Amino acid sequence: MAEDIETKVIKAKKASIELSSISEEVKNRVLKAMAEALDKERKIILEANSKDLEHAAGLKDAGKLTQALVDRLKVTDSKIDGMIAGIRDVIKLKDPVGETLSTLELDRDLILYQVSCPIGLIGVIFESRPDVVPQVMSLCLKSGNATIFKGGSEARESNRTIFDILVRAIESTEGMPKGAFQLMETREEIMSLLSLDAYVDLLIPRGSNEFVKFIQDNTKIPVLGHTSGICHIYVDEFADLDTAWKVCFDAKVQYPAVCNAIETLLVNRSIAETFLPKMAEMYIKAGVELRCDKDSYSLLTKKGLSSFSRATEEDWSLEYNDLILSIKLVDTIKEAIDHINTFGSHHTDGIITENASRRKEFIGLVDSSSVMVNASTRFADGYRYGKGAEVGISTNKIHSRGPVGMEGLLIYKYILMGKGQVVADYAGENAKPYTHRKLDLKFEDVN
Repeated sequence: MAEDIETKVIKAKKASIELSSISEEVKNRVLKAMAEALDKERKIILEANSKDLEHAAGLKDAGKLTQALVDRLKVTDSKIDGMIAGIRDVIKLKDPVGETLSTLELDRDLILYQVSCPIGLIGVIFESRPDVVPQVMSLCLKSGNATIFKGGSEARESNRTIFDILVRAIESTEGMPKGAFQLMETREEIMSLLSLDAYVDLLIPRGSNEFVKFIQDNTKIPVLGHTSGICHIYVDEFADLDTAWKVCFDAKVQYPAVCNAIETLLVNRSIAETFLPKMAEMYIKAGVELRCDKDSYSLLTKKGLSSFSRATEEDWSLEYNDLILSIKLVDTIKEAIDHINTFGSHHTDGIITENASRRKEFIGLVDSSSVMVNASTRFADGYRYGKGAEVGISTNKIHSRGPVGMEGLLIYKYILMGKGQVVADYAGENAKPYTHRKLDLKFEDVN
């Protein structure tokens, strides 16, 4: 088994070299074929997904799968529309490969170019969501990266079907290398993949915090990702209440099973009596389980509300991915910021305020990859950020941060163009000086 996996990975690694130099015209032609193939094969995709959903229902009943993962697993016509739209948006994006990032003259006729290039071979390991396959494949293809996919067993039929449809479209297009995209399906294959640091350049895990941490702890390959999405909104004393009610409701209820939905609502004590009862009623009516700190629990009890419980200390560190929300009253914006930086996961956090100085303070001091002002945390998404789609969301502080699109799939190389210069001429007692002059030149214009 391990030898078969290594053969697949080596094949993809070799194909990544060829893929890195494919023209934008060919890439866009392939992406168009991928979108058309998904549209044409809707029935097959939905049939495969129904098998996964049936199997997942049994796993949920047995306590082996959460409702959040079941929700992520489901594919509908609308989700297929979204997959197609994501691919078509990637077609519109400028080809990022070969872009000149900087040009520096070291000396006359000795020019140094910094040029963007693909990372190489990327491993994407994910749970549940089959729509990850077209999202990531389209971005990796446009950025010239070969990719190994490994989805969760709960989505095996869906992943395999979508992957096969897309790869047929890719490899039937003239000018495309074969083997650049590979699919793995077992846990044993994951463990083998994690050991192949000689071939795989980057891993992108997407799933629960336990899952991502497992990947990080069991490989030497660089890992881009986030371990959890513990997101907050702080409702400031200078908040517009209509804005606060609307945004806070959306941030929890619109789609609770995702990493950018809020898990904790922080409310300034001075407006809590005016803001919180109506907010709680809206949540409870939508089926949200509220877990309140001592003060918010007391306030809602006095207002005659029910169907909520006391939060524990553990709640502040939990990613529910469900219709569950913890609530805490705070006295100051500093207390809110301290809570977010202590218990949050540096993913996405927001403030509702009309006060410019409060807004500035929150933006400057909250240590998160995305900070929202008077807007839902649900906007933290590659597609919504105009990236076409996303390969994941990163809370790393190196390489890429936040929703990662094609820019996170690129590095760069230096290209030095000279005319016989040697270092010996620039060293020693009579060394020639370097000019180190920035130039407005593009490498693509070099003859």
